[in-house]
Amino acid sequence: MTHPLTPSQTIGPFYFGTIIKAYHHHLAPPGVAGERIEIVLSLYDGEGAIVPDGMFEIWQANSHGRYDHPEDRRNLPLDAGFDGYGRASTYTDGCARFSTVKPGRVPWPQGGMQAPHINISIFARGLLNRVATRLYFDGDPANDEDPVLKMIDPARRPTLLARQDDKGLWRLPIHLGGAQETVFFDC
Repeated sequence: MTHPLTPSQTIGPFYFGTIIKAYHHHLAPPGVAGERIEIVLSLYDGEGAIVPDGMFEIWQANSHGRYDHPEDRRNLPLDAGFDGYGRASTYTDGCARFSTVKPGRVPWPQGGMQAPHINISIFARGLLNRVATRLYFDGDPANDEDPVLKMIDPARRPTLLARQDDKGLWRLPIHLGGAQETVFFDC
């Protein structure tokens, strides 16, 4: 007896059309240093429709600019209970929320400092692999000197800039394709 092949070029597991709901979205427990922020990421497909069953993973430095990673050996403080990693699925409105602290600046391997940013991985139906992008904070003066932003066509940079709304939430819409496609990076 033979069985038909199942698709192997997609992420999973999927149950009833959705990724397993996953949450690790409160990154900064009490006592962690830095400016507390709330981030709302919204996910859209190439046609501009919301993606209600995607998943975001974020990775960031702490407010001092240090990653909780063995390769970051710089003499900067680490915060107990802050690992800089979060994961959240999108809701029916296509959004996922994270509470964290604004990251500090980190060095660029070729010299200089990067602007405060958060690394984002996106998993969604129809993607063969995760896609990666960054969130920068609109209006941050360090954006003008960031080596990564300098490599991006100025017309496309706004796709990486989160804007603060009237409630103080930092919002970044992420478009997987189409005319408003977000800038994505090789991983």
